[in-house]
This record gives sequence, structure tokens and C-alpha cells, in this order.
Amino acid sequence: METTRHFTATTYIVNDGATALHEHDRLGIHLPPGGHVDRDELPHEAAIREIREETGLEADLVADRADVETPNGRPLPEPAHLMLHDIDVHPDGSVGHQHIDHLYYAHVPHRRIDPAGDDEAAADDWNWYTPDDLHASEFDSDVVELGCEAIETVADAR
Repeated sequence: METTRHFTATTYIVNDGATALHEHDRLGIHLPPGGHVDRDELPHEAAIREIREETGLEADLVADRADVETPNGRPLPEPAHLMLHDIDVHPDGSVGHQHIDHLYYAHVPHRRIDPAGDDEAAADDWNWYTPDDLHASEFDSDVVELGCEAIETVADAR
């Protein structure tokens, strides 16, 4: 069986030592903004778009770019991590669908969430979490670890 793979972009947004998460309706886990990379987008562009749609916030990615020049190319903002997520796992253990996720960190200018897209989580579904809040939560360990790393990375970049 062939595995379908989609490119996605997820971003932990940070303001004043905290990151914003919401409980995903279908998955029942807490996640930052993110979604599929559209056909006409680059991953970092999708990250910015998803932040704007889901939170209404304008974000500045904290991402390195390779220091390389080519005659017909340009370096792109590098994700903090590239992750492979199994989305559709069959009873026999085979995987039918995966997401190749470009995981970014970003600074946002304030904490007023006002979703701009259709069918997005409501503003009051979002909460801001400090590292202490994350460690005290029952969130998946990767969400805690990446959320804390995002907060530290953004603080170090400012």
C-alpha cells in the first residue's frame, strides 16, 4: 500500500515568556497553530498564514537561514525541527497517511487572539502557558518540551 504524505507547518508562538495552545477538537490534544502547506506556498509562508488564520496575530519567525548564495536559489527560513507524524495507521500496522511537519518558533507582539479564518477555534479556546504551566500540565510530553524550547529560543533571539 502506498503512503500519502502531506507537508504541514506548525508554529509555537511566544509572547512575554508564554506560548499559546488550544485543544484540537478532533484529536483531543493541545496544539499550537498549524496546518497544511498549500500548493502555492512555501512551508514558512504556510506557518505565517496559519498563525494569522487561527489567532489573528502577525508573527515574526525565529529561524536561521543558510549563509549561501546561488545563482538561481535562495535560502529559506529553517524550521526548528522536521517531524514525521503518522496520521492514518491501519490495523495491520501499515501507515496510509503521514504529515511531514515543518515546526517553527515565532514571536507575536501581544496576546489578544482573534481568529481570522473560517472554522477556527474560538479566541477563548486558546490559553497562554509559561514553562511552569507546561510542566504542571497533562499535555503530551512533546508539546511540553517543544513549548519550553520555543519560549527559550524566542527569548534568546530578542
